Amino acid sequence: MRLRNRLTRAVGKLLLPAALLFAGCGENPEGVPISMAQRTEVASVRPPEPAEAAGGASAPLRVAIASILSPSRTLDDYHDLLTYMGQRLGRPIRLYQRGTYAEVNDLLKNREIDLAFVCAGAFVYGERDFGLEALVVPVMRRKTTYYSYLIVGRASPAERLEDLRRKSFAFSDPLSNTARLVPVYQLRLLGETPEQFFSRTVFTYSHDNSILAVAEGLVDGAAVDSLVYDYLAARNPDAVAGTRIVARWGPYGIPPIVVHPALDPAVKRALKRFLLSIHEDPEGRRILGRLLIDRFAEAPRGMFDSIRRMIARVERR
Repeated sequence: MRLRNRLTRAVGKLLLPAALLFAGCGENPEGVPISMAQRTEVASVRPPEPAEAAGGASAPLRVAIASILSPSRTLDDYHDLLTYMGQRLGRPIRLYQRGTYAEVNDLLKNREIDLAFVCAGAFVYGERDFGLEALVVPVMRRKTTYYSYLIVGRASPAERLEDLRRKSFAFSDPLSNTARLVPVYQLRLLGETPEQFFSRTVFTYSHDNSILAVAEGLVDGAAVDSLVYDYLAARNPDAVAGTRIVARWGPYGIPPIVVHPALDPAVKRALKRFLLSIHEDPEGRRILGRLLIDRFAEAPRGMFDSIRRMIARVERR
């Protein structure tokens, strides 16, 4: 497929920090998948002196991160945090990655992992499916919210979603809130569906891929995570120079760190205590700073209600 080949060649231009893995999530759709993600399980990440070496008493803590960027990039950016976590908790850390948010949810549902960095939409679906719990949320730029941006090419005459009728459009992951659920919800308010409204839709499986697809004219529009777009605009403006924002939807509760509801209560308490206190330690603050995270906090009550309401509206026939 020409689009797949061009986007694959172009994707090497964009490298983002792992903070941008906190990208939006939502509804399970139909469309043409264009996946740049390698579905690999990354080798174990272990602290310098893992508990296993001291006697094998501590089982690894199994952690998954939603695959927004390449597995190798995720491992590079999260290595310090995972190593620090292992040292503080006295347990080796094993990192798992999958190509889609749904696959990470399956790992959680089947209790094949203990902790995961997931997206807000994927969390809400997991909560409904098997009681997935939000342990903490990241505070980024002093906020626990983010937005969905509707973007088009710099030279496009489009000024709103309605102007993209019969045009091509990129979603990221099928469970993306900002890059799938939100635009589908906006179409529903217009009495439309993606299949009726757009001439063609694709999945890029990455917000930066979607931005690149629009910038290079591979698609006419896309919905993307504000955290990803704003970071690129500030740090790598050339990456978004070929695009512009025509709508800003939100705010929505930021993607959480989650656990299975049946995780050992003592382990759950230890993880929560650790995550809530990282910023109090100089080394912890340094590591969080590299990920553009101020600190972790408890999720306020009702934080994800707007996503729940959108899902209910989209699923209503």
